[in-house]
Amino acid sequence: MKEKKDNQLGPVVLTFRIMLSLCLLTGLFGQALAADVRAAGAVFTDIKGHWAKPAIEEMVRQGILDGYPDGSFRPGEPVKVDQFVKMLILSYSEQHPNQERSWRNSFLDSLTEENRTILKQDYRYFDFKPSLTGYWAKPYIDVASDLNFLNKSRYSDFQSDMTRENVAEILFYTLQETEYLEDADFSRSVAQSYGDLTSANEREQKFIAESLIKGIMEGYPDGNFGVGRYVTRAEALVILNRLTDKTKRLPVQPEKEKLQRLVPTIGGGQKIVAFPDQKMWDAYDTLKQAGQLRGTNYDLLDTTLRLYKDEKEKKAVQQAASAGALGAGASANAAKEEVAIWLDPTYNTYGITVRLREGTLARNKEPIELFANQLFTYDAIAFHRWFDAICTEVEADRPLASKQATLGDYTVNVLVDNAAKTVVFSVAATK
Repeated sequence: MKEKKDNQLGPVVLTFRIMLSLCLLTGLFGQALAADVRAAGAVFTDIKGHWAKPAIEEMVRQGILDGYPDGSFRPGEPVKVDQFVKMLILSYSEQHPNQERSWRNSFLDSLTEENRTILKQDYRYFDFKPSLTGYWAKPYIDVASDLNFLNKSRYSDFQSDMTRENVAEILFYTLQETEYLEDADFSRSVAQSYGDLTSANEREQKFIAESLIKGIMEGYPDGNFGVGRYVTRAEALVILNRLTDKTKRLPVQPEKEKLQRLVPTIGGGQKIVAFPDQKMWDAYDTLKQAGQLRGTNYDLLDTTLRLYKDEKEKKAVQQAASAGALGAGASANAAKEEVAIWLDPTYNTYGITVRLREGTLARNKEPIELFANQLFTYDAIAFHRWFDAICTEVEADRPLASKQATLGDYTVNVLVDNAAKTVVFSVAATK
């Protein structure tokens, strides 16, 4: 009877059992077994009907995480710190038909020049495989630490179970290195809806808020985030899938009545921005109108309108921005727009930055006037006179010191870089 039953199981399962027996005898039940199981098309014995079954199968197919020698995946078991770090690193790589791996190009493009250099120089022989001598997870932990995805000193035991806060912390620092962080106050306002947020400390709340606003982690049906709870193996795979594939993230919709809106970001993404008042909300609409006055020689990313001399300059600046050249440590020779008109919702300030070259003021007169008229209203004429007088002096190589003035309800600070012929008008409400 048993023989008949085995014959009905088919060659795939029989192949799996043979491989399993061999692995148990030799003790080789790691990645080699997982690769063979995936190749044979075997199904884990304990994920039928599981909510994360599609994600588990997809991530296992990619070699992100392995099953166990008994044919189970154990989706409900807590994920260990070292397991999670390994999964994080492998999630940013792709597996080739020969089972070798390499970094995804999109991942390399997302890194700073410093981190790309670290991978190129310090990890040029990194093979994505566990260490065969010493602690198996050391290669993954080292590369994650050197890329600033985690701080090794914060973990006394990498084989301990990961809490929800642990995962949120790694997500926070990984996002900081590969994308951008959302406005902290706005993220915290979204996270406040979870009843147990205050049971986390201030630092942990920052991490949790970022993971929620990015749509990577979510709360439980009881209205809590799950502070102190352990993250299961299945949950870890789904979280990492959302981290590395933005299309899988949970959309967080802006609320217009709370003065929130989606704005485009560098790289073709979007983020939610919360504006402090109706005045700045309306100013964002003015930015869109001001840009259109320059035809196609502008872009509006985040809350900054950038105006370009021509299409050539626009492409050069956008390429530099995508490569991270406009971030920390940017080259002084990096391409720059000739005018930037910006809003800073966090500090409720407005600004105009002008790089005075031949024709800058003439090309951008209309957009600047439109923005200033909306901002200063009755005091706009006084601002225009002051603006023109300062720019004329700097453009003519007559050095000026930084200045400050009050116009209506605003304090205007003027910062002058005479050598670069650049003037920044920073505007803050006085009331």
